[in-house]
Amino acid sequence: MKQEADTEQRKEQALVEGLDYYLEDGLMVFTAHYLKRRGYCCANGCRHCPYQEETKK
Repeated sequence: MKQEADTEQRKEQALVEGLDYYLEDGLMVFTAHYLKRRGYCCANGCRHCPYQEETKK
């Protein structure tokens, strides 16, 4: 039972190319959709960071 729940949770968290990220020159670039869903700013200067205005304050 627990293993099935863990597997289902991993499927829900799986990254979807084109929605959560795209590849550019062999690198994974996260989209604003993914970063917002993650719920916090990592302060690494992500290209599509939806929290940029908040971190500048």
